[in-house]
Formats: sequence, C-alpha cells, structure tokens
Amino acid sequence: MTFAEFFAQAKAKMSQADISGISEDLAFQFNITGEEAGVFYVEIKNGRLSIEPYDYHDRDAAITCSADTLTKLMSGKMDPIMAFTLHKIKIDGRLDKALLLKQLLG
Repeated sequence: MTFAEFFAQAKAKMSQADISGISEDLAFQFNITGEEAGVFYVEIKNGRLSIEPYDYHDRDAAITCSADTLTKLMSGKMDPIMAFTLHKIKIDGRLDKALLLKQLLG
C-alpha cells in the first residue's frame, strides 16, 4: 500500500469522528513510518475537522507510529494510551492534548 492509499483510508475513518465533545482547538501531525511512510495533519479549529497530507509546524503534538499501529488505533483494536505505554507510538509535544486522540480515533 502506498502512503496516498493509506492516507485516503485514514482520512475517511477520521472524518467520521464525533468531535462535538472537543471544545478547544487542536492540531496533530502524524508521522507514519515504514512502508507507507509519510506525514499528515489533523486539525480541529472552531468546531471543524481538517485532515490534510502536509506538515503542520504549529502543532500541539506530533505522533509517530507505523501505518499498522494507526490502523489498529482507528479500528479500536488498540487503545491509544496502551500504544503509548508499549512504545508503539511516540508523542512529541503536549501529552495532555494528545490524550484527546482517544476521542478523535473513537
């Protein structure tokens, strides 16, 4: 699978997220490693969700993981906190904001 194919799947899944419980603005950058390596960002601003395949330099947190790990997180087969504890994901930035990933990946 290419990064473009993986990104399309991730965007489709994340676009369905219920962000109504997130009242603050957030910006995450996902650094995908491995065969599907690439970068994309997820931004929640003024109650709107944006997901684009670009670097996001003014972010709250950067999340680094493999495409397989992110797929498991999005499908609910892996808990984000457990993934962090097991070093399946690396978080650079504000951990308190990154904890809101659980709502986003729902």
